Amino acid sequence: MDYNIYCDESCHLEHDGEKYMILGGIICEKNNRKIIKNDIIEIKRKNNLKETAEIKWNKVSPSKLEYYKNLVDYFFENDMLRFRAMIIEKTQINHKKFNQTHDEWYYKMYYELLKNLVEPKENNYIYLDIKDTKSARKVEGVKKYLNLKMREYDYEPVKHIQSINSQESSIMQLADLFIGAIGYKNREMFNKELASSAKTELMNYIIERSGYSLIKSTWLSEKKFNLFHINLEVGGKIE
Repeated sequence: MDYNIYCDESCHLEHDGEKYMILGGIICEKNNRKIIKNDIIEIKRKNNLKETAEIKWNKVSPSKLEYYKNLVDYFFENDMLRFRAMIIEKTQINHKKFNQTHDEWYYKMYYELLKNLVEPKENNYIYLDIKDTKSARKVEGVKKYLNLKMREYDYEPVKHIQSINSQESSIMQLADLFIGAIGYKNREMFNKELASSAKTELMNYIIERSGYSLIKSTWLSEKKFNLFHINLEVGGKIE
C-alpha cells in the first residue's frame, strides 16, 4: 500500500520570539488523495468559494467560520485521513548540551513526528511545505536523518520526500488549519486583547470534535488525532 504524508509547521525559527513550535502532518492512502481533493472542492462550492481558495488558519474569519467548521467535520467524519502533531516548547531547547545545531535539532523533531505517523512495511511518500530558500536543504536533512534512524529495520518505509508549495495540496492546507489551532491554544492567543473571535470559536470547535484540550499529549494509541507534547528538558518525556 502507498501512503502520502503532508507536513507543515509553525514558528520553527530559533529566535522568532514564539514559545511553542508546532509540527504536524496528515496521512492518507495515495489512491484516496483525488477523492479527498474533490470532496474538499465540493465543500468550497457549498460555501460559495472558488475551487482555488486556500485553506489557511490565518484566513479564518467570521464570514468563513461555517466553511472551516465544515472542513473540520469532514476530517473527523472521514476514515481516509489521520493527523498527528508535536507541541514543542522552544524555551527548553539546549543545543549546546546536546552538541547540535538548530537544523540538526529540527531534523530530529521531524523524525519524532514521522516515526509514529508513517505506515511500517508500507510505502510512504512525504511532502513538506516550502518555507524559504533553505527548504531544499531541510528536506535533504530530514531524509538523511530518517534513513539513518530507520536503517536498523529490514524494510525502509520512506520511499520519497520532497518540498512542495502548500497551494498545490488541499490536504497539506488542512494540516495547516489544525496546526494553527493548536498553536493558537498553546500560545494563549485567544486571551490576548485583539484575539479573533472566529479563530477562538473554531479552536474550541476542534477541541469539541477531537475530545482533546490541544495542550496535552493524547494516548499513544490515538490514531485519528494524535498529539505529543514533548518535554525537551527530560529527553522528550510525554507530559
